[in-house]
Amino acid sequence: MMNVRSINYHNRHFRVLQNSASGESSGDTEFHYKHIGRIVFADYMGGNIQYGHLLGSVDEYGTLEFYYHQVNLAGELRCGHCKSRPEILTDGRIRLHESWTWTHGATGAGESIVEELAP
Repeated sequence: MMNVRSINYHNRHFRVLQNSASGESSGDTEFHYKHIGRIVFADYMGGNIQYGHLLGSVDEYGTLEFYYHQVNLAGELRCGHCKSRPEILTDGRIRLHESWTWTHGATGAGESIVEELAP
């Protein structure tokens, strides 16, 4: 049985379920994760985001910490920092509870929920 400490994010796809008003990702934003050792990274796009990338690591408790940068539909570059706490759903998919802060190109902070797409 999978627990949050043993999650492998490699080749998993996620979509935003909800986001704070100051965020740019939406239900049309899809993330494609890769996982090598403790390093986790993803490409994402959709909705208001032309292209984005995140890079970070997963700790011994399963918590993800990463930095992201993205270009929105207006051509603006925005960057931020995020911490994500994983939850394993009853069907085995992963839901990430995220707290994020803009660090460049926008101000504010928020929370989002991102959920793995069914295979």
